[in-house]
Amino acid sequence: MRQRMLHGLLAAALGAAALLAPPAHAAPAGPSPARGCDPLAPAECLLPFPNDWYTRPDPRTDTGRRVAFDASALPRPATGRAVDPTAWNRSDGFSPGSTLIAQVPGLDPARTGAAPLTDIGRSLDRDAPVVLLDTTTGERWPYWAEPDSNATDPARRALLIHPARNLLDGHHYAVALRRLKDGAGHTIPAAAPFAAVAGKRLPAHHPLRARQDQLRPALSALRRAGVPPQGLYLAWDFTVASTRGLTGDLFTIRDDAFRRLGDRAPAFEVTGVTDRTREQDARIAREVTGEITVPNYLDAPGGPPGSVLRRDRHGTPRGLPGSTLTAAFRCEIPRAAFREPSHPSLYGHGLLGSRDEVGAGNVKDMAAEHDFTFCATDWTGMAREDIPVVMAALGDPGLFPAVPERSEQGMLNALFLGRALIHAKGLTTDPAFRTADGRPLLGIRHGLAYDGNSQGGILGGALLAASPDIRRGVLGVTGMNYGLLLNRSADFAPFQQVLDTAYPDKLHQQLVLQLFQLVWDRGETNAYANHLTDHHQVLMHIAYGDHQVANAAADVEARTIGARLLTPALAAGRSPDAVPYWGIRTVSPRQLPYRGSAMTVWDSGTPAPPVTNTPPAAPAYGHDPHEDPRNSPAARQQKATFLTTGRVINVCGTTPCTATPTS
Repeated sequence: MRQRMLHGLLAAALGAAALLAPPAHAAPAGPSPARGCDPLAPAECLLPFPNDWYTRPDPRTDTGRRVAFDASALPRPATGRAVDPTAWNRSDGFSPGSTLIAQVPGLDPARTGAAPLTDIGRSLDRDAPVVLLDTTTGERWPYWAEPDSNATDPARRALLIHPARNLLDGHHYAVALRRLKDGAGHTIPAAAPFAAVAGKRLPAHHPLRARQDQLRPALSALRRAGVPPQGLYLAWDFTVASTRGLTGDLFTIRDDAFRRLGDRAPAFEVTGVTDRTREQDARIAREVTGEITVPNYLDAPGGPPGSVLRRDRHGTPRGLPGSTLTAAFRCEIPRAAFREPSHPSLYGHGLLGSRDEVGAGNVKDMAAEHDFTFCATDWTGMAREDIPVVMAALGDPGLFPAVPERSEQGMLNALFLGRALIHAKGLTTDPAFRTADGRPLLGIRHGLAYDGNSQGGILGGALLAASPDIRRGVLGVTGMNYGLLLNRSADFAPFQQVLDTAYPDKLHQQLVLQLFQLVWDRGETNAYANHLTDHHQVLMHIAYGDHQVANAAADVEARTIGARLLTPALAAGRSPDAVPYWGIRTVSPRQLPYRGSAMTVWDSGTPAPPVTNTPPAAPAYGHDPHEDPRNSPAARQQKATFLTTGRVINVCGTTPCTATPTS
């Protein structure tokens, strides 16, 4: 149904692009680099990526650097419209989950021996042909490398290098490619510019001398790590954005909003109460709808789709005094709450959906079986009403900052709804949340929980990180890092049509996806993962072979947040990996219950997912198990126990967890 809806909106969204786009002559704002494209890869600007060549020193930032793209360096869409780099140039480094991109004509990764997704451990071999080095610590970093399987022109095929766990905030990295082979097994020689830079000291007047000087510290760090410049095909370096650079926007508006709120409950209005008989609904006794009043930090009254954060002259988000918006919510109160006050919980809906997903059958089952009242508001920025903007932004990256920035406002809306759920003078004071004789239906002393699925899992980690009230959350069929996910998701098909129109060249598409991620970080879990479990517990529920949210992205998330894998995770022979779930620490049945963050894999019998950056497509990949875990009573029992006690329990005995395929 979602696919039909998205396809139906495609034409309208393409039209919206023209309406939403800035004038073609708009001049880019913000700092520009003093130099053009990196001379190490003169054939394609922005390569290799990410790259400190496209940053400048800035002592005001936590990293001491700032991204400094010039509009001339950014790939233009087919319209020819220049992309305003302002939103990107606020960053003090690159994404911690950034895919590294290089172009190596004739490269055969298999003959080269580059570590594939199925054997990540090889990336740390002493003689690995691709080396990713944290120069801040001297540690080699794990990754997997793959050619872009979507490329149609071999001469324009990208080499994609994906960190197997997120890079560390604020750290500096060096990348080396060496002893690369073509299809015949011949070593591919370095391009002349890099050969000159990696060689002897160039004369002061040489056009590559400045580039050589800039790269010397990275080459020295590689040499100290056992990677000498002799035999290198290419090397470069980059800086990852700082924690404050990644999370500052969201945490700034959160802190300001809750400072204004003080110890009061958010203002709210109940707009509808529907009581149902047992015959009408055996699980849910009452549905309540309403609106929460939230400070507005967007640049338009009411924060409509397409709006961005309002900022002061320093680029810091600032709301207009007295400017508010209303966020609609929907709550489902189970029959059990009329016997015993229920556990208040926020629910996070799926891809470009709405708060109405809180009325789905599996959510009602969870509420009824375990006495939870689930309340949801739209993921503003990534909700149904945002579809035209999302699609238009894929065709014009200048529009894209509206997606993550409006998502940050959406997270604030959810945080205010959460506070209203557990505040003594909040929702529980309204008759809609009380029995006829005045007893409360919300057990506010239970605290606040979070349960989200799909997009609700991908964005939910950021919500947890920002929440002053939630300590435990379940991220269902989750992953992170849209720059990694989109190529691997069956859901991306209608959006791919827009991207293909705007950027027919697949190499440009890979660069654009990583540019998107640089600003998308601020509105999804990828930017918050390195510190997510510092103060929060997370339970990840994964559907093996998921068609919509790639297992590879979930594994990166588990490694990054330190979630323990419940074992046995899969039956013998199910995974094509040399070492299944490489780098993820485990918990065995005898170690349960476990207090900490964990990942449970639910297997519905779907074939193993592709090992390339392509989506699993039916019929070859069979049934999509995306909705199976949430429809499993055992999975719901594990979730409920975790949310109410913090314990991860064994619900599968000594065998892998399985889920019945849903129709």
